[in-house]
Amino acid sequence: MKIAIPVNNGILAEHFGHCPHFDLYTIENNLVTQTELVEAPPHEPGLLPRWLSEKGVTDVIAGGMGQRAIEIFKSHHVNVFTGAPKISSQELVTGFMDKTLTFSVNYCDH
Repeated sequence: MKIAIPVNNGILAEHFGHCPHFDLYTIENNLVTQTELVEAPPHEPGLLPRWLSEKGVTDVIAGGMGQRAIEIFKSHHVNVFTGAPKISSQELVTGFMDKTLTFSVNYCDH
């Protein structure tokens, strides 16, 4: 499993499509085996799902995301979890792995 989280200074970025970086976490046997901070490419509609999929991402944790982006991620076999709280990416991954992370509504309306 490889999880991508859009971040700004290590905290969940509010606008997925315009985040400056992604924290990538590789998970094996429910343990983080690798972390990587990657610079996001320039914003271009539809680019991020393909780009993250090519990096081996299987899951995305986000605060909000447009429905079209979610559909494109699904076409690349990447699961999307929206409505995550604005906390550090490490806290998000830990909560996701131990199933204590709670999601609210997807707060992106476009």
